[in-house]
Amino acid sequence: MPKANSAFMKPMTISADLAAVVGKGPMPRSDVVKNIWVYIKKNDLQDPKNKRNIIADANLLKVFGGKKSVSMFEMAKLLSVHLS
Repeated sequence: MPKANSAFMKPMTISADLAAVVGKGPMPRSDVVKNIWVYIKKNDLQDPKNKRNIIADANLLKVFGGKKSVSMFEMAKLLSVHLS
């Protein structure tokens, strides 16, 4: 049986702006994505007309580089800036 890709499970350092949303790191990228979706759903930040779009609150504006709305696909790219 093949092993899981360890690159996805490697704990990453999280920026202070992202830590305000997902919690303190380090944590794997998969946990970051999971936690950001928990935050989005808890704060009702999905666009009601198009659930693929996320409407940024004050914390997410910092993570999304000032963008008020991003697609869930664009979100993954914007998160990578905050992970090292």
